[in-house]
Amino acid sequence: MGDSGDGGGVDAVAVPAKRGSRRGESGERSQDDASGSGDENAERGNWTSKSEYMLSMIGNAVGLGNLWRFPYLAYKNGGGAFLIPYIIMLAFVGLPLFFLECSIGQFASLGPITIWKVVPILKGLGWMMVITSSLIALYYNSIIAYGLFYLFASFTSELPWSSCKKWWGADGNCFDRSVCNSSLAEANCSSVNSSKQTPSEQYWNKYALRRSESMDETGDVVWHLALTLLLSWIVTCAALVKGIKSSGKVVYFTAIFPYVVLIILLIRGATLPGAILGIEYYIGRQSNFTKLQSAEVWKDAATQIVFSLATASGCLIALTSYNKFHNNCFKDALIVTITNCSTSVFAGFVIFSVLGHMAYTTGQPVSEVADAGFGLAFVAYPEALAQLPISPLWSILFFLMFLTLGLDSQFATIETVTTGLVDEFPNFFRKRRLPLLFSVCMLLFLLGLTTTTQTGIYWVNLVDHFCGGWGLLVAAALELIGINWIYGGNRFIRDIEMMIGKKSQLFWIWWRACWFVISPLLLIAIFLWSIITFQAPTYGDVVYPMWAIALGWCMIIFSLIWIPIIGVWKIIKAGGGTIWERFQAVCRPEADWGPYLAQHRTGRYAHLVSSQGPPDKETTNGFSTGSSHPGSDAESQKEVRYTTAL
Repeated sequence: MGDSGDGGGVDAVAVPAKRGSRRGESGERSQDDASGSGDENAERGNWTSKSEYMLSMIGNAVGLGNLWRFPYLAYKNGGGAFLIPYIIMLAFVGLPLFFLECSIGQFASLGPITIWKVVPILKGLGWMMVITSSLIALYYNSIIAYGLFYLFASFTSELPWSSCKKWWGADGNCFDRSVCNSSLAEANCSSVNSSKQTPSEQYWNKYALRRSESMDETGDVVWHLALTLLLSWIVTCAALVKGIKSSGKVVYFTAIFPYVVLIILLIRGATLPGAILGIEYYIGRQSNFTKLQSAEVWKDAATQIVFSLATASGCLIALTSYNKFHNNCFKDALIVTITNCSTSVFAGFVIFSVLGHMAYTTGQPVSEVADAGFGLAFVAYPEALAQLPISPLWSILFFLMFLTLGLDSQFATIETVTTGLVDEFPNFFRKRRLPLLFSVCMLLFLLGLTTTTQTGIYWVNLVDHFCGGWGLLVAAALELIGINWIYGGNRFIRDIEMMIGKKSQLFWIWWRACWFVISPLLLIAIFLWSIITFQAPTYGDVVYPMWAIALGWCMIIFSLIWIPIIGVWKIIKAGGGTIWERFQAVCRPEADWGPYLAQHRTGRYAHLVSSQGPPDKETTNGFSTGSSHPGSDAESQKEVRYTTAL
């Protein structure tokens, strides 16, 4: 599309600046105001401190997936051997994509919708990010509500799921596996058939969820879940009431506390009898390097990296848009991605040390007590906690950690939605940010009530299966193609150097290789492999009806369809000329694309300092054609294209 070589990329299209005052008078006024507020950008605001920003980024990236998905994938895919494809995918996909999103969000100081001034034809990608984030927030808070219910249930002298109790609905199939031990296992457990269920399993299905037999049986609203869902939305809304200024304070607790609990649980787990059984199963002598020959292992590693880092959802763009312009986003990207992956590995030791003890006391193999997702968080691990001395204490700590891990990510997801809308419609929403926040939270709460019915867990699993998957892979690939092949990868690199300083050509070799070729190809390959190997979602042994699967595909289509719709609309609105000329025009950055504040608009962006609306007669395609503008230099003149053609 555009020349991605030196001075390449496509040039800005000469369209009126939608918010000319933001680029002119407002931008300069912001600098005067900033001196009093302490913010570099007084109009949008900045993070109060670097620590609040870093904790928010780490809290966003380190979520429930690190706790309940990575350990399972590791032991499923060869134990310690899985770390090889995991680290490779971090280097080739995760880190490049993370660095790219952090850089462009910080450079333009815009939300995930408005950021696509850089490539207007892909503005639908920004809307797709906001819609996907809304769907993720809808079901993610339902999972947090489950954790809240278990937290409240833990404030008792004896955990209710520690044994089969009639008051919560245990039936004749309930079997207390804790009565088994290594010496009596054969006598007590050999006759237990597959129809038997542990107390934690029955408590989860019969009492916590009151789960119906299939998705066709909606049943009643489970009121204790509806109330905990309301509470989780109240907490989310309260934490964001002042945007990043309030959420930045909350993360001092929600981002740090999980690590304190993980360390406590690891120390306790490592001192339990049989802990070594779980560790060996997770990442010890049972590591199977032959698994690396399977394409499925590499797909699992790549998808875990993409999803756990929260890339392509707009969260990173929204959070970094509140950074100061000269913040070192490269160093931040390294710290956050390495912290995220290290936490995943560390959490595996915490989980499997306790599961090893559970296997030891019951005489069962680790493979029979280990699980992933909901099964790990609400069945296997609670059952293991129930066998510990002072079990309510450990359960309270575990579910407090569970909640803080989830809330961090939820804060960032809702901030993505509100930031995207405020930046896209500033005249309407900037002074109405609080009503917007309340409206978003209330709407998603009402929609989320579906997940508190007796079929609620089926809905949560369905949205997670479809919306947390393919859509993000498509968005990530288009993001890389749009910025590096249409806008121009080398131009983007010079934008980054405006923030973090000039780097050597050697420094950029790796990033160019990943951004231009390796990362997009890997993402496309993962997407195609996922489609080819698609299997209809199930929950345990419950098969989803065809209408539910069709609804899942509709959710993906609803998210993605805005990309071509808005792209076509942009072409139609581009004005005169042939279709091809219009297409070329909307592949160029808009006239006011560049750093948000006047003081940072130098070089090829110098003409924006005094612009208030459409470019003047001395500009073509939004870039200065003369050398008289402040900040013009030989390099910036080399980058300017004076023709309207690509």
